[in-house]
Amino acid sequence: MKFLLERSRYLTLIGIISLLIASLAAFAWGAIKTVTTTLLVIQSVGKDTAITIELIELIDIFLIATAILIFSASLYELFIAKLDLPEWMLAHNLYELKTKLSSMIVLVMAVKYLQKLIEIKDGIELLQRGIAVAVVSGALIAFGYFSKKD
Repeated sequence: MKFLLERSRYLTLIGIISLLIASLAAFAWGAIKTVTTTLLVIQSVGKDTAITIELIELIDIFLIATAILIFSASLYELFIAKLDLPEWMLAHNLYELKTKLSSMIVLVMAVKYLQKLIEIKDGIELLQRGIAVAVVSGALIAFGYFSKKD
């Protein structure tokens, strides 16, 4: 039984490889969107109002791709073997991994809210979205702060 349980950690390779593929796809998606956004800027000579939204979407895509990559690398280090990567990129336990996820969710929500700030003209809807983002962000930040392990 001990042998079986020790080797079962390699099951995480399914998730690690899947996340790595998802990260690669997201980076490719971001690269393609970068080309189309650059073409939009050139064709409109920077006057198209959609440029700002397109650039914000680019940031969002690359944030998500990076978060997925960090998760893949962290899971590998947690379950398989040590990696030679920058310390900030790795989580050394599941708590740190959840904290990194919550931080990334806050960033992505902030970027999405900024996008909606430009798109939405109704002040009440914008206020409601802002309150929702603030409440969820506050909860995620509180989770990271109050559940710290010493």
